[in-house]
Amino acid sequence: MLKALFILDKTIYDSVYPPAIIDNISKLVDIYAPPQHPSVIQQNPELLQDMDILFSSWTCPTIDEAFLALAPNLKVVFYGAGTIKHVVTDAFWDRDIRITHAANANAIVVAQFTLGQILLSLKGVWSHIYHTKQDRAFTAHRGFPGLSNSKVGIIGLGMIGCHVCRLLNPFDFEILAYDPYANQKTADDLGVKLVDLDTLFKESHVVSLHAPWTPETEGMITGKHFASMQPQTVFINTARGALVREDEMISVLQNRPDLVAVLDVTYPEPPIKDSPLYDLPNVILTPHIAGVIEQNETSTMGQVMLEELQRYLNDQSLEWEITRDRLSTMA
Repeated sequence: MLKALFILDKTIYDSVYPPAIIDNISKLVDIYAPPQHPSVIQQNPELLQDMDILFSSWTCPTIDEAFLALAPNLKVVFYGAGTIKHVVTDAFWDRDIRITHAANANAIVVAQFTLGQILLSLKGVWSHIYHTKQDRAFTAHRGFPGLSNSKVGIIGLGMIGCHVCRLLNPFDFEILAYDPYANQKTADDLGVKLVDLDTLFKESHVVSLHAPWTPETEGMITGKHFASMQPQTVFINTARGALVREDEMISVLQNRPDLVAVLDVTYPEPPIKDSPLYDLPNVILTPHIAGVIEQNETSTMGQVMLEELQRYLNDQSLEWEITRDRLSTMA
């Protein structure tokens, strides 16, 4: 039986790998030691000697040359979280170790959260909430796009953006999408119309951002984009705050009270204490909650790792395996 070790913070271990999942994993491999915090491994490196399989999640140590020197038998890593870019190194790939992750489990939750925000936005819910409290009455405010014949703009057709598009397909929307790497086949499969970024902002009734944070995308959303938006439209960001030129966005929002920004992420995060984002009535702030954060959500990532382990032990393809070449094209 292959020997497995969990290396991650105890709190994360409890949320991602609850007892029922650990029980099933223990039937398949020999979990030969209790879960270890990365700092403990540094103090007791001999624990790595017998490890064939590493299970982890957030707080996983970087698997570099020094780590690998202490883990001569490591064959595969089951990373119960999203991006693995901070986990793997050239030394990791050079050893031909395999790795799979649970980014899709997180992507599904983000997409579901986004769908809810899009539907609420098209009904003008954020404005109605504000005016109802301010007016202390049910004042009639109209002019919102509504849930029929509206245009929804999706920026980024990665894992999350694709999930959002699929969730939107049953609705009576035209879906516009911007992604410089997407091809027509992808667009056709998702039922979206590819447009440039300027067109997406000008024509959409709600815009949802799902691009990765890279040197190329940092600051890609400018004040010009916000100024070009139609009346009573909404911008949603569940990606990363650094993709938006925040000062320019704030300036437009101050002058366009008809626009709403629904921000689950900011830059910096959280905003500085005196940021206008806290006070603007047309800004909705949430503390980076779109992804998996609750126990029932985080445990889905552990379940994915259990299923991947079963595939690995049965010599089947790993559904969510990442290779060096594939990683170079991912966020």
